[in-house]
Amino acid sequence: MQFVFRVAPVTLVMGAIFFLSHQPGDSLHLPLFPGADKLAHLLAYGTLAFTVLWFFGKKGQEQKLKTAVYTILFCLLYGLSDEFHQSFIPNRSVSGMDIVADVGGAALVALLWYANGWLQRRVSVL
Repeated sequence: MQFVFRVAPVTLVMGAIFFLSHQPGDSLHLPLFPGADKLAHLLAYGTLAFTVLWFFGKKGQEQKLKTAVYTILFCLLYGLSDEFHQSFIPNRSVSGMDIVADVGGAALVALLWYANGWLQRRVSVL
């Protein structure tokens, strides 16, 4: 049961990202300020990183650097698969800058977690 409790948030966030990526480009209505799509990527993959850290729980505390690196790597691989998926969706395109934003969001959360004992306690206790 503990495993389901830990993996469910990761699965839900991945599903939400997949669902949004599956929308045709002309049906997405992002705010009109420059970089809004990159901010969306940053937030989505930051959230994904948080749920991956949640998945590791207390075990992630034992090897903090390894946990942070695995979290960023996981988000990078999911971001690459997401960009590949988007290449098949009408009016969507593959963007290296989206990958940069994905990794940036994941790295920001993972590094904050790594450096911040308070956040580590929150992730491992919840």
